[in-house]
Amino acid sequence: MLNSIFIIFCLIAVSAFFSISEISLAASRKIKLKLLADEGSINAQRVLKMQENPGMFFTVVQIGLNAVAILGGIVGDAAFSPAFSALFSHYMSPELSEQLSFILSFSLVTGLFILFADLTPKRIGMIAPEAVALRIINPMRFCLFVFRPLVWLFNGMANNIFRLFKIPMVRKDDITSDDIYAVVEAGALAGVLRKQEHELIENVFELESRTVPSSMTSRESIIWFDLHEDEQSLKKKVAEHPHSKFLVCNEDIDHIIGYVDSKDLLNRVLANQSMALNSGVQIRNTLIVPDTLTLSEALESFKTAGEDFAVIMNEYALVVGIITLNDVMTTLMGDLVGQGLEEQIVARDENSWLVDGGTPIDDVMRVLDIDEFPQSGNYETIGGFMMFMLRKIPKRTDSVKFSGYKFEVVDIDNYRIDQLLVTRLDNKSNVPAPKLPMQKTKKTARPEIRLPETSTAPDSGAVFFYFFNLLHSTFGYAISVCRRIT
Repeated sequence: MLNSIFIIFCLIAVSAFFSISEISLAASRKIKLKLLADEGSINAQRVLKMQENPGMFFTVVQIGLNAVAILGGIVGDAAFSPAFSALFSHYMSPELSEQLSFILSFSLVTGLFILFADLTPKRIGMIAPEAVALRIINPMRFCLFVFRPLVWLFNGMANNIFRLFKIPMVRKDDITSDDIYAVVEAGALAGVLRKQEHELIENVFELESRTVPSSMTSRESIIWFDLHEDEQSLKKKVAEHPHSKFLVCNEDIDHIIGYVDSKDLLNRVLANQSMALNSGVQIRNTLIVPDTLTLSEALESFKTAGEDFAVIMNEYALVVGIITLNDVMTTLMGDLVGQGLEEQIVARDENSWLVDGGTPIDDVMRVLDIDEFPQSGNYETIGGFMMFMLRKIPKRTDSVKFSGYKFEVVDIDNYRIDQLLVTRLDNKSNVPAPKLPMQKTKKTARPEIRLPETSTAPDSGAVFFYFFNLLHSTFGYAISVCRRIT
């Protein structure tokens, strides 16, 4: 009996080894293993190699788990049934005592296997998968060598089944920007990333999705020089609007000649020379970009052209606005560069804000904590949102209710929404959903990660494994019963 009990505990240890090996290899993060491999870890390189072709590894694991489960059933009956039979034989008939002892020994061995051979090792493997994988890789390589003939047979059969159903045998681990964004979200929720770091990384991803009109100075706000403008008028504009660069046009803003640098004008004033543009002032070539460019593409254009200033044109060759490198950096760095956001969105109190009509929709989402505006691909600014929802040229007092807020037009400037009053509504649940125009749009949402709460309950995958281990034990006992009957 003692020998049988010792064998049972040895089988539990072997089963625990296979269980922890299986879960640790499956849960190990490839990125972390690559970092360890780059630092010179031979075991990390071996784990990565096994992850690339895990078929042979899992074949060994399944051979081990099935063999141990069957042996556990056979030995378990011999280990505990005699003791239980001797205990119950004084109180009941031999037949009933034998049946009850079989049930108790079955339950005891099954419980031991589930607790110590499956549940505990799998949890350890999930807590520190990379550390466990590095420790079990060499023993598993030895098992692969020992069971090579069986592994070759079963793995070959499995590969043929995969080919028959055209199932890929190698998993793809291509990392997308959405995967990185999800990791960043998880890091922020876990407290690994500070709020500013999280916002900065989010803004980097927004550079790929936001187009240049979302950060530009609009056409109406551009201060430009006419090629034939008199010197006094130029001085007045420079004094009232101390920008670093001024667009130079011929008669109207859509006929661009180039731009002048304020430093060149200052040098001419200091040298007592005329500021008139037709008196030898250096007019530089202007970088012109389409309004469909993303902010990341605009950055690349600045880098290629060696400029930090560009004019934005639409498909009709009309000037839409201008954008500078500082505008892009303000979008990227937020409050760390400039005060544009504070100037465009002014809090009146805790529940109301005055918002400039040209404020980018992403800035409004961030300040008001709105997840998404409807069909946001059709507009860039909060003023565009109002026009899209109203389906007309807005006038004062026009309003839209959305996501627990009331957006009301308070000022119009030449058909353009100059200012909005945004008010938080008391009861968001009573706000009707806005009626959207019939339009097919497609927007890919980034995955959102929520960290799992601390819990002692096994997940569905663990329950799945426990169930099959229970079946293995049952099958083992069935064999032992058959042996006893015969």
